[in-house]
Parts: sequence; C-alpha cells; structure tokens
Amino acid sequence: QVHLVESGGGLVQAGGSLRLSCVGSGRTFSSEPMGWFRQAPGKEREFVAAITWTGSSTFYKDSVKGRFTISRDNAKNTVYLMMNSLKPEDTAVYYCAAEVEGDYTSSKAWDYWGQGTQVIVSS
Repeated sequence: QVHLVESGGGLVQAGGSLRLSCVGSGRTFSSEPMGWFRQAPGKEREFVAAITWTGSSTFYKDSVKGRFTISRDNAKNTVYLMMNSLKPEDTAVYYCAAEVEGDYTSSKAWDYWGQGTQVIVSS
C-alpha cells in the first residue's frame, strides 16, 4: 500500500521559516515527479511547487517564487519544501503529491496524496 506522510508544519510568525518533509512508502517515487499543494479554509486546493524526478527542474506558484524551495532526496524517497519569509496568506494545509499525468498545476493530475500538514502563519 502506498503512503505519503507529510511533517514539519506548525505555527510560525510572519517572516519566519518552516521546512516540510514528505516521505513515501510502499513504492519508490525516485523516478516520478513530486509536488506540493495547499488548501486554505473555504478555498480550492492549489499548486505550490513541483520537481522532476532528477531534481533538475523545479516549478513554483508565482506568489511563492523566491521564498519557497522544493527539493528531493531519492535515496530517502523524500521531498522537501523549504518555506522562508512566510506570510499570513501562506496559512493552509499543505499536501504532497506524487506521480503526475498531464497538467502538474492541477490537483486532478496527481495520483497519490499525503494526509496534509497544517501551516499557520501569524501576523
């Protein structure tokens, strides 16, 4: 059975940093793109970042460019999201996703999801 488990969320003041981790189990994702999405209360799940299986290419939502960095360690079947200069509008549940077919910015294109980790940024 495939599992993705996120960790690293929490409460942080505006301007602070958090590093999210997502560990896969049940199969290896080392040859698959992986991504991060987020969902704020009352809003749809939105794309945040994605990374190719080699890690050579990364993609970001415009509002997080220059503040967030996605990376991966294929030996550990893990993807990370380093979030700096956090803003209150970054508050959301953050989900990692694996194995995409089609538009990587669409949540419908991803096959595997974690349970999410809450990030709260206070002003």
